[in-house]
Amino acid sequence: MDTPLTVRRGRVHDYLGMTLDFSDKGKVRIDMKNYIKKVLKELEHLKNGWDGTAVTPASENLYKTNDQSIKLTTVQSESFHHVVAQLLFLCKRARPDIQTAIAFLTTRVKGPDNDDLQKLKRVIRYLRSTVNLVLTLESDNMSTINWWVDAAFG
Repeated sequence: MDTPLTVRRGRVHDYLGMTLDFSDKGKVRIDMKNYIKKVLKELEHLKNGWDGTAVTPASENLYKTNDQSIKLTTVQSESFHHVVAQLLFLCKRARPDIQTAIAFLTTRVKGPDNDDLQKLKRVIRYLRSTVNLVLTLESDNMSTINWWVDAAFG
C-alpha cells in the first residue's frame, strides 16, 4: 500500500513530535512541549521520586557509578531503557540542555542500577520544571557565521 504524498504550506508544521514554527523571518522555533507532556504523562502513575521539579538536569555526581548499588529488575530495566530512548530522541532535536545527562544514561541501559534510576528521575523532574522551553535557531545573515558557546552552561 502506497501512502499518498501530501503537501502542506504555511509557517507552522508538525513533524515527528516536533512543531516547526517559521513565523518570524530568519528564525525557526522547534517546539516539543507536547512530546514532553506525553512522556511525563506516561510516568504520572509512578511515585517515589518521579514527581517534583529540579533546577538542573544532572547533579555533580552524574559520572560517578556505584558498583554496590542494587541492579534494577528486568521490568524496571526495560522501562529505564524506554524512557532514556524517548529522552534521547528529545535531546537530539529540541532540548540540547539535557544532552549531557542523557548521553551518560545511554551508556547505562545494559545494566542500570538504582543510582542510574535516580539520575533519570532528576532529568524527568528538570523537564517537568522546564516543559515550556523552546529551541530557537536564528540567522540574520547567511554570509557570516557567528557561534557563541556558554562554557558555564549558565
